[in-house]
Amino acid sequence: MNNDPKTAGRKRPPLVPRRYLLTFILITSLFALWGFANDITNPMVAAFQTVMELSAAKASMVQFAFYGGYATMAIPAALFIRRYSYKTGILIGLGLYAVGAFLFIPAANLQQFSFFCVSLYVLTFGLAFLETTANPYILSLGSPDNATRRLNLAQAFNPVGSLSGMAIASLIVLPNLLSDRRDDAGQIIFPALDAAEKASIRTHDLAVIRDPYVAIGLVVLIMFVVIACVKMPGKNDDKAPLAFRHTLKKLWDNVDYRLGVITQVFYVAAQIMVWTFIIQYADNLGIDKATAQNYNIGAMALSLTFRFVGTFFMRYIRPAKLLAIFGIGASLCTLGTILIEGYAGLICLVAISAFMSIMFPSIYGIALGRVDHDDTSLGAAFLVMAIVGGALMPPLQGSIIDLGHIGPMAAVNVSFCLPLICFIVVTCYGLRTMRRPEHA
Repeated sequence: MNNDPKTAGRKRPPLVPRRYLLTFILITSLFALWGFANDITNPMVAAFQTVMELSAAKASMVQFAFYGGYATMAIPAALFIRRYSYKTGILIGLGLYAVGAFLFIPAANLQQFSFFCVSLYVLTFGLAFLETTANPYILSLGSPDNATRRLNLAQAFNPVGSLSGMAIASLIVLPNLLSDRRDDAGQIIFPALDAAEKASIRTHDLAVIRDPYVAIGLVVLIMFVVIACVKMPGKNDDKAPLAFRHTLKKLWDNVDYRLGVITQVFYVAAQIMVWTFIIQYADNLGIDKATAQNYNIGAMALSLTFRFVGTFFMRYIRPAKLLAIFGIGASLCTLGTILIEGYAGLICLVAISAFMSIMFPSIYGIALGRVDHDDTSLGAAFLVMAIVGGALMPPLQGSIIDLGHIGPMAAVNVSFCLPLICFIVVTCYGLRTMRRPEHA
C-alpha cells in the first residue's frame, strides 16, 4: 500500500494523460510486433534442422543470429534516438524489421541457410531499435510516479504477439512441413528420399517458413505508414552531445541500475529456459510434441492474463515489492517443477509463467527509473542488450537434459535448478529496491 505521507493526500495522476493516449496506443501496438517475431522464430530451429539437413549446433545459429542482432544494435539505436527523436527511432526500427522480413523471399529462393540467418540478424536490428525506443518512450508518457505500471500495461500486449507467433508456428507452419513426415515407426522419412524428391520438398517447406515473415513484414509496413503520418510528442528533447565515457561511468556507479541490468540478464535467461524446455519436460512424461506445445501456449496465455492482474495490483503495491512477491512465487513453482514428478510437476512448470508476467517490464522500469534523464537512452540500451541472456544459459540447461538421469531424478527435472537460481536473483533485486524511490 502507499504509506508515503507526501503522496497519501494527493490525487493519483492518470496512468496515461489524454494528450498522450493516441501515441500510447500506437507505441503499445509495437510490443505485439516484436513478441510475434520472438515466438515464431523459436520453433524454426527444429524446422531448419530437418529441411536443410543441419546438425543441431548449426541449426541453433538461428538463435545466435536473432539475439546477436539485439546485442549489436542496442547501443547504436540509443545513440541515434538521443540525437534525433523517439518517432524517428521507431520508424528506423520498423523499416529494418520489414527489410529483414522481406529478405526471407530471396533466402527461400536461393535455399541458403546463411541467408536466412542474415535475414533474422537484420530483422532484429529493427527489434533492437524498437525496444530501445519504445520502452523509455512509454515511461515518459505521463507521470514518473506510475511509469513502471504504465510500462507493464504496454508490455501486456507483448504476449498477444507471442501467442500469435506460437499459434501460427504450431497450427500453420509446423504441420505443413513435408520434411517432418514420419513412417509407421515414427522415423522421419526425409533423409531416405532421393535428391529430386528432397529438392521438391525443400522448395515447398522453405516457402511455408517464408510466408509468415513476409506477412508480418506487410503489417510492419502498414504500421510504418500510420506512425509516419501521426504527430507524436518528442519527449527526448535533450540533444546535448553525449559524453559516452562519462555516461558509462555514471551508469556503472549507479548500483541499482547496474544490478538491474544483471538481474534482467538472469530473468531473460529464465524466461527462455522455461518456455523452451516445457516440451522436453512433457516429452519425459510420454506426451507427444504437438500436445506438449499446447502446454507452452497455455503458459503464454497465463503470462498474458497475469500481466494485466499484476498491472492492476501496482495501483496498491509498489512495483519493486510486487516483483519480490512474484519472484518468490516463481521460485516456489520452480521447486515444484524440480521435486514433483508427473503431471503435477508439469503444472508447476506452466504456473511459473504467471509469476514471470511482470518481471521484464518491472525490472526495466525500476532500473531505468533510477537513471538521470540525460542518461536514459544509453541506460535503456543496456537493458535491451540484457536480452542476450536468452542465449547464455539455455545451452547449459540443454546439456544437463542430455544426461538423461542424475542419480534417481530425471535430468530434465534437475535442469530447472538453473531457472531457480535466476528467480532467486530477481527476488533479491525486488527486495533490495522496494524501499527506494521509484524514479531518479
